[in-house]
Amino acid sequence: MTTTSDAQAARGRTLALTAAIGVAAGLAANLLRKAAVQAPTVFAGPWDEALAAEHAAALKLFDALEKTDENATKRRTLLLAQLKHAIAKHAFQEENVVYAEMRDHGLTEGADQLNHEHGYVKQYFFELGAMAKDDPAWMPKLRAFRAMIEEHMREEEDELFPSLRAQLSDEQNRSVTAAMNREGLILA
Repeated sequence: MTTTSDAQAARGRTLALTAAIGVAAGLAANLLRKAAVQAPTVFAGPWDEALAAEHAAALKLFDALEKTDENATKRRTLLLAQLKHAIAKHAFQEENVVYAEMRDHGLTEGADQLNHEHGYVKQYFFELGAMAKDDPAWMPKLRAFRAMIEEHMREEEDELFPSLRAQLSDEQNRSVTAAMNREGLILA
């Protein structure tokens, strides 16, 4: 004979199991989302090529933003948020792995300058985010931001990253790639 307390206990176990399944599904979905966001970087190859691919992806977001007009305030807001997320993940990888390696291999001045420039990237995001998206000054600010970031990218891709890559052994380069991808997954 089933008592009321037995039925309540069974319902409680069912509820707990359902909640546990929901939590597990949510965690799995989040991990899959993170993997999907980091996948283009992973598949791009070695750390320097992966970062160059992320640079190219960021420039495509700048292109999309520059194609908007003052009436596209929602689109500007969405694209700016996407750009901010992509660059934040990118900067996290660089600051926590690549710039640290640069300092360890005698490229301290370059690493410190690049890190300093990341502060200005954050400043631009703050200013663009605070401005009305239909403000006539918004697009010139975005273009100034792009010019600054393109110079930053050129310095990394043409000078500093090749210098670091050349100083590292194949094993060290693979280690930097793996560490960078782990860091990217954190913010993906």
